[in-house]
Amino acid sequence: MDVEVRDTRGSVERIRARYAVGCDGGRSTVRELLGIGFPGTDATLTAILGDVVLADPPERLPLMERRESGSFWVLEFEPGWHRVITYDYSRVPDRSRPCTLDDLRASMLRIAGTDFRMHSPRWISSFGDAARQAESYRRGRVLLAGDAAHIHFPAGGQGLNTGMQDAANLGWKLAAVVRGEASPSLLDTYESERHPVAARVLQNTRAQTALAAPGPRTEALREIFGALVHLEPVTHTLAAMITALDVRYDMGSGDHPLLGLRMPDVDLVNDRVYDLLHAARPVLLDLGADSDLPSIAEGLAGGIDVVRTRCGNPRWTLPVLGEIDAPRAVLIRPDGHVAWVMDQEQTRPDGLRAALERWCGISC
Repeated sequence: MDVEVRDTRGSVERIRARYAVGCDGGRSTVRELLGIGFPGTDATLTAILGDVVLADPPERLPLMERRESGSFWVLEFEPGWHRVITYDYSRVPDRSRPCTLDDLRASMLRIAGTDFRMHSPRWISSFGDAARQAESYRRGRVLLAGDAAHIHFPAGGQGLNTGMQDAANLGWKLAAVVRGEASPSLLDTYESERHPVAARVLQNTRAQTALAAPGPRTEALREIFGALVHLEPVTHTLAAMITALDVRYDMGSGDHPLLGLRMPDVDLVNDRVYDLLHAARPVLLDLGADSDLPSIAEGLAGGIDVVRTRCGNPRWTLPVLGEIDAPRAVLIRPDGHVAWVMDQEQTRPDGLRAALERWCGISC
């Protein structure tokens, strides 16, 4: 296909490509040209963030308060500079014009009753809590990733994680298909794996903005929720969700607790696991299993990296899972997720051939 690219100066370049990925933000032109719907919920608040000088800063820092029409934060992040943030539930962002110091002042006056005599802004930004997701991440040979595929309130800093994980999931699959190492059907797993992840991010950020809203009903909800988050299982569940450490992809078969999760960076005899992933190739990690795994590995013809080593700890402590027995062998995809596991009770690498064919395009 031919893609016409126009830069900010108006220069036009025509590029011929087998595939294209739209990573052009929440107002994605690529998504619009593809005719892919972007349903969701509209903004209910305006958040403004500014790095400013305060001539009359508050005595107590950091300062965070909830008031009748919203919330505000004041933090000193370096001498002489303060970060001021407001959540204003009385307005929604006006995307037709840039946000200014006057907007931040007005928001602080509405919510806090003072602007602390702020001046000399170094950076001002505004955003809302609109939450939308593309109905599809692919149309033929064109795919969507990052904010072009999903937008949401940046609570918990999840936007960067979600977009980068889109790229990590799609990049190796696209490379394998373009190089002829995998079937084009591998690209179908991009949407099936990543769409549910972003959908859940949209839901939890909606919940977070709802919990931050002013009013007695929300205060009652916050009080109950605040008591619940002190419970260890609740804390671990929420932390795993916000950090995306609990993302588990469907690998097709098997029920090992590690299957589909991101491989932990455990200590090996001469390395750490993540040191083995720098080449962005599949890794078959043989931790000394007494099986016919070596004979299978010999026939892989360089399609993946086969690493024979040992793990110094027979028990692994993992996010979400807690403690598990170290497996005998694992197949790690280029995005770091575990595609196959051989546990301590197994003597034969059942399912390895199927996993290699599905995820690595290797028949052996």
